[in-house]
Amino acid sequence: MAAAAAVEAAAPMGALWGLVHDFVVGQQEGPADQVAADVKSGNYTVLQVVEALGSSLENPEPRTRARGIQLLSQVLLHCHTLLLEKEGAESLIGKKEGRRKKLPCTETEQGSKAKRGNSACHRYQLVVHLILFYENRLKDHHLVIPSVLQGLKALSLCVALPPGLAVSVLKAIFQEVHVQSLPQVDRHTVYNIITNFMRTREEELKSLGADFTFGFIQVMDGEKDPRNLLVAFRIVHDLISRDYSLGPFVEELFEVTSCYFPIDFTPPPNDPHGIQREDLILSLRAVLASTPRFAEFLLPLLIEKVDSEVLSAKLDSLQTLNACCAVYGQKELKDFLPSLWASIRREVFQTASERVEAEGLAALHSLTACLSRSVLRADAEDLLDSFLSNILQDCRHHLCEPDMKLVWPSAKLLQAAAGASARACDSVTSNVLPLLLEQFHKHSQSSQRRTILEMLLGFLKLQQKWSYEDKDQRPLNGFKDQLCSLVFMALTDPSTQLQLVGIRTLTVLGAQPDLLSYEDLELAVGHLYRLSFLKEDSQSWVAALEASGTLAALYPVAFSSHLVPKLAEELRVGESNLTNGDEPTQCSRHLCCLQALSAVSTHPSIVKETLPLLLQHLWQVNRGNMVAQSSDVIAVCQSLRQMAEKCQQDPESCWYFHQTAIPCLLALAVQASMPEKEPSVLRKVLLEDEVLAAMVSVIGTATTHLSPELAAQSVTHIVPLFLDGNVSFLPENSFPSRFQPFQDGSSGQRRLIALLMAFVCSLPRNVEIPQLNQLMRELLELSCCHSCPFSSTAAAKCFAGLLNKHPAGQQLDEFLQLAVDKVEAGLGSGPCRSQAFTLLLWVTKALVLRYHPLSSCLTARLMGLLSDPELGPAAADGFSLLMSDCTDVLTRAGHAEVRIMFRQRFFTDNVPALVQGFHAAPQDVKPNYLKGLSHVLNRLPKPVLLPELPTLLSLLLEALSCPDCVVQLSTLSCLQPLLLEAPQVMSLHVDTLVTKFLNLSSSPSMAVRIAALQCMHALTRLPTPVLLPYKPQVIRALAKPLDDKKRLVRKEAVSARGEWFLLGSPGS
Repeated sequence: MAAAAAVEAAAPMGALWGLVHDFVVGQQEGPADQVAADVKSGNYTVLQVVEALGSSLENPEPRTRARGIQLLSQVLLHCHTLLLEKEGAESLIGKKEGRRKKLPCTETEQGSKAKRGNSACHRYQLVVHLILFYENRLKDHHLVIPSVLQGLKALSLCVALPPGLAVSVLKAIFQEVHVQSLPQVDRHTVYNIITNFMRTREEELKSLGADFTFGFIQVMDGEKDPRNLLVAFRIVHDLISRDYSLGPFVEELFEVTSCYFPIDFTPPPNDPHGIQREDLILSLRAVLASTPRFAEFLLPLLIEKVDSEVLSAKLDSLQTLNACCAVYGQKELKDFLPSLWASIRREVFQTASERVEAEGLAALHSLTACLSRSVLRADAEDLLDSFLSNILQDCRHHLCEPDMKLVWPSAKLLQAAAGASARACDSVTSNVLPLLLEQFHKHSQSSQRRTILEMLLGFLKLQQKWSYEDKDQRPLNGFKDQLCSLVFMALTDPSTQLQLVGIRTLTVLGAQPDLLSYEDLELAVGHLYRLSFLKEDSQSWVAALEASGTLAALYPVAFSSHLVPKLAEELRVGESNLTNGDEPTQCSRHLCCLQALSAVSTHPSIVKETLPLLLQHLWQVNRGNMVAQSSDVIAVCQSLRQMAEKCQQDPESCWYFHQTAIPCLLALAVQASMPEKEPSVLRKVLLEDEVLAAMVSVIGTATTHLSPELAAQSVTHIVPLFLDGNVSFLPENSFPSRFQPFQDGSSGQRRLIALLMAFVCSLPRNVEIPQLNQLMRELLELSCCHSCPFSSTAAAKCFAGLLNKHPAGQQLDEFLQLAVDKVEAGLGSGPCRSQAFTLLLWVTKALVLRYHPLSSCLTARLMGLLSDPELGPAAADGFSLLMSDCTDVLTRAGHAEVRIMFRQRFFTDNVPALVQGFHAAPQDVKPNYLKGLSHVLNRLPKPVLLPELPTLLSLLLEALSCPDCVVQLSTLSCLQPLLLEAPQVMSLHVDTLVTKFLNLSSSPSMAVRIAALQCMHALTRLPTPVLLPYKPQVIRALAKPLDDKKRLVRKEAVSARGEWFLLGSPGS
């Protein structure tokens, strides 16, 4: 038995010796992984590996010793985690009990504990002996050192390291290894060993005191490789941030890191490590800005680099100074403030780089903030006051110079300092405002006054950052009257640019709590009212409307008292002028009034005044009291929609708008749809497509932000209105006949289905719609009615919108089956083919957006129609609808179920079939496939399209030859970004691209000509050697569109031809 066991044990050991021999002597790499795997699985132990390596580890030849230690180190690197567990340790030191005969069941518990303690003892002894062995090998030949370091790295990863060994290892490395003479990989290993021990043995390393810091300084000194520097910088940062003792080596630690500042590193091309210059900059900056103890050494260095001529050094220094201010105090900055200010001032005054100027201002802001937050002793000097005094002394005289050359740099410096703290803001503002107010009155030119007012505006904006418990202490209080007078002068100035700055300044002044008096507000409202009607000056007009909306939310009483009554009177006068058919100028004032009413509707109390005015205006149209044109009604609806958007921010206003405006609009539309003995202009206007579309946008906007509870209240009125003719909730609901849009043959009533669509398709998904089954069947029936295309399309969109939101289940399946049957019946033959196709298109879109399984079948049916002689072109355009976003239904804002990346999924599922269909289609049908494919690709995110570009590019190029302008424009829009993002692929087809783009630059369609010229411009991004042979041809050909009759075409031609002229020139 004993002999058999010995033979059984000797067999695997023989295999192990063979593997060791192949690795050490045979110089094969594979056996190392095999040995590690066997140790990990328990076939061998580390002790057995050491026994097998015995002669190799003691071989007098250094290379043989190195190979032996390398094998042991690789085994430890693979198996170091096993040292953390008892079972792992047993597998490393040998499961001797497992090879013995099983002990009887009567073994005592004390025996088990003794075995576990014995196992732990073996584990510690193993690790101790391994570390002692490796420490001793650090004194060996230099060829052996890399393998030794790999072994120590493996042991440093072991959390169960016996106490004291981490210190022992690092001492040995510091004493025995000249790290900077090692190759990069081995230096990186040393940094990793230190990092591992700092993570797991922090307290032990701190017991070394400053010796650890000094040892690391020796290790790092002279490091040049960026891969190693990233790790070394991280170690230094941890040394400081984790409070390791620096002792007397603060300056040495600073010197060993600051010698790399500023970073000057350009990564080699195709660098596999991916280290960028910015990585090193940020890592080093984190070190330099990590402790105030570096301040006395770092600040002189930063000043020196800021004063240098190297742009990158200036930027890096200013950014580092900015970071340092977060940890420095007055003590560290005190001696360097004059020099720092001088350097920053010079850079802002004299620099030609906007980036340097911006970083200089940011550094000044941080310096001032640092001085502001430092806690002062009672007897200490207030450095903030003296620092701000220097800034004011150096800048204020520039504000008074007649030529105003350094006005803006001085203002920027002062504003950067003032924005740092409330104290700084008060000090600077109280000194600067009197000067600027005086200068405004001294200069008479509008341009100079605008400059001064813009500077004032900058200081006023800074005041908004700080709150004051005592309003009387606010610096602006003493200048309020002068500021208001100055602003009102600007608002009455004929210069548009000065007016714009005045409007912005008025808005900022109004935002200051309790600053403006009631009289000031009355004057301000008067000026804004006047500017709101300067439509010939669109900039001032738009700015006045925005300012009115902002200030109305802050001062609703003033605007309700002074502006709304004036606008109401203006609206009444406008109605009278429209009734009399006055000149266009009065109509323009009327439109301005409508927009002003919506602009000031930013407060609930104002909405309750302005909304009735707009609705009353519509009723005047309804009663025939004024000449009604579609543009007038559309303008009112646009104002209502803008008001509805503003009300969305406030639930109370949103509900008020909804329950007031929606019934009124529905009542007006129902009244207009009623049959009359004599046809009226009113009916024709309110039922026009554009007017109904404008009303749809109002109803949708007013519904999307309703809470589910309020929406549920509203739906119980509006759905019965359309299904049952219940008009009881409508104002002035005495109609001459019954409202039955689904049963009545009147096209006027059927057209109002668009208003139902706007409402139900904007409801939250969890709102239950009454009589849903009946509603869906009625919509389905109407969608295939050929007598009124507008009504049938609205019904199809409404049906699709409800399908998209309907929860999965039997009822949804029934609706879908009804829709499919209706589509198939309609597509067969007859007058309803076009309506059935529209229904198919919208139902397909509803299902594509929610990833419904039936969407693939419907899309395939749509593809089949590409070959249809009658519906083929419409089917091709249908792919544009499937891929694009809608504005009235199936929108995320309207709570539709729109899955992320639905376009990508549609592309993956359907483009292969489109390509296959194109190749199999007859010649006269191919353009339909090309148009559909172009629409899909044009709306696909470019990162998804780029990998498929090589296979699809030939089809896109063929699409450029299609005579359809829509296909050409869609394809050009798709190709232009690809020229910028995939130049290598596109350059393979440069000959075809140049020819086709130049041909299309003479297209009858202006949009196609512009797109073709933009693509010619984008072609210059392709590699220059590929383009140079075509340069003369292109320059000659682009001379023709320079004389195009359209200005926009000429503009693109100039831009494209200029880039081709510069092609291949130095610096291009």
